[in-house]
Amino acid sequence: MNFYIHQRPNWPNFTWDDELLLKLLGSVRHLQGKIVGKMEAVGFDVRNEASLDTLTLDILKTSEIEGEILDPEQVRSSLAKRLGLDIGGLISTDRNVDGVVDMLLDATQQAAQPLTEDRLFAWHSSLFPAGRSGLHKLLVGQWRKDSKGPMQVVSGSIGKENIHFEAPPAERVAAEMSTFLDWFNKELSLDPVIKAGIAHLWFITIHPFEDGNGRIARALTDLLLTRGDGMSQRFYSMSTQIRVERKGYYKILEKSQQGLLDISAWLEWFLTCLLNALLNAEFTLQKVLVKHQFWLAHKGTTMNQRQIKTLNKLLDGFAGKLTTVKWAKINKCSRDTALRDLQDLINKGLIEKEAGGGRSSSYELKI
Repeated sequence: MNFYIHQRPNWPNFTWDDELLLKLLGSVRHLQGKIVGKMEAVGFDVRNEASLDTLTLDILKTSEIEGEILDPEQVRSSLAKRLGLDIGGLISTDRNVDGVVDMLLDATQQAAQPLTEDRLFAWHSSLFPAGRSGLHKLLVGQWRKDSKGPMQVVSGSIGKENIHFEAPPAERVAAEMSTFLDWFNKELSLDPVIKAGIAHLWFITIHPFEDGNGRIARALTDLLLTRGDGMSQRFYSMSTQIRVERKGYYKILEKSQQGLLDISAWLEWFLTCLLNALLNAEFTLQKVLVKHQFWLAHKGTTMNQRQIKTLNKLLDGFAGKLTTVKWAKINKCSRDTALRDLQDLINKGLIEKEAGGGRSSSYELKI
């Protein structure tokens, strides 16, 4: 008989090889300290910008992992409103966007607060404000009931299903979550990074909700990493890296959930993924610093809102070439207006024309 990890006699008494993880953990903690130290050395506005960019990515990617594509501008606007940041050009936001934002901000801004059943129910309700996942009605803000059969992770067509994992039955969920919450709140001896890895696997193995378990597991990861960093602002995104390594993520989850209580392999993968997230964050943060330095250098330059908006898009990493046509579409203006805006920025030394001419002309930042 094949056992799932939650069916093992000593569940949930996890074990792992400290020696195997020591070097990786040291590298992770070193980079965490380096990034936090670098951001503490810059101004308040730069930290806010970096944190806003990171949180935006985190929310977009944690939803993308589940196949849900959110509007980046809505996510950014929702975050800015709730954080009280004046970024200009705020737009109205959908309830489902606000819900994911509310959950992540509660996890990170209130990371020191105890994790309770009610808090998890509130997160779950915020993820599904209409009480549905797509067309399917959900039990929202309560543990699953398994009314339609066991909670399973399945792939393949009907009649040829491949069951990757089956969660504990619904009648066990309340007791399982009570044990999990007690450990989450009272276990203080573990390194927060190791604890984040254990919590992620443990929660997603219990699978306490009908839907949204992955997003909540990643929010719990962010909560514990925030505690480890000692500051609520976020400058690296685990969810973004998990999205990049999604195939490996599902593979190691399945292997771990069908394995023994020694979770060394899972923790090794988790730490490696986190290390990659930190390495990629250094590149992202460098872009924020370049953006800040650009605006600092041109703080006395007069510009209209169209110019500010599009320059920010270029600084954030514009996809493709910026042309007069694209400028007009971005700003919902005529081509003549777009051309005047562009020529004005050329005259002021902020952008320059790339090779080409006429209608094929494209423009780039002059940094």
